[in-house]
Amino acid sequence: MDKIKDTRSFMRITHRYLGYFLAGIMAVYSLSGILLIYRDTDFLKKEKKYDKVIEKNLDEKALGKELKIKGFEFEKTEGTILKFKQGTYNAVTGEAKYSKKELPFLLDKMTKLHKSQSKDTLSPLNAFFGISLFFFVISSFWMFNPKTKAFKRGIIFTIAGLIVSIILLFF
Repeated sequence: MDKIKDTRSFMRITHRYLGYFLAGIMAVYSLSGILLIYRDTDFLKKEKKYDKVIEKNLDEKALGKELKIKGFEFEKTEGTILKFKQGTYNAVTGEAKYSKKELPFLLDKMTKLHKSQSKDTLSPLNAFFGISLFFFVISSFWMFNPKTKAFKRGIIFTIAGLIVSIILLFF
C-alpha cells in the first residue's frame, strides 16, 4: 500500500510543478497554434518588400522555391523579365523584386515552434514539451482515487476525447 501511496504522491507533486513550469510554454504553443490555423489568410500579416539578387536563369518552379513564395503563380515573360503575382525576376541579372505578406518577427518565431525538425535548435524543447504532455496524460490518472466518482467520470471523458480525436482524423 505504501508503494501505491508513494507513486500517487510522486505523480501528483511532479504533475503540479511540471504544470507550473510548462504554463508559460503552453501559453506560447497555444497562441502560435491558433496563429497557424489562420496561416492561409493574411491575419496579422504585413507586406514586406524584397529586392535581391539570386541565381540567374531559374525556371518558374525553381524561382518559386528559391523565393519561398507559397502559391507562386507565374504570369508572363517580357524579354528577360519574368512577371509573377508578387513581383518580377530578371533572368539575365538574377535580380528579384517582390513582396510577401509575413507575420511580425516575434509571431513568426512563435509559429516556428510547431514547424521545427530534428536538426533545428528548437527540437529539444519540442521533444521535452511532447514528453511532458504525455506525462500529464499518464499522471492525471493518479490525481484521484480509482474508486471515486470523479475518477470514473474522468475515464469516460478520456475515452470520449480519444473517440472524437480519432473521428476527426478521418475528416
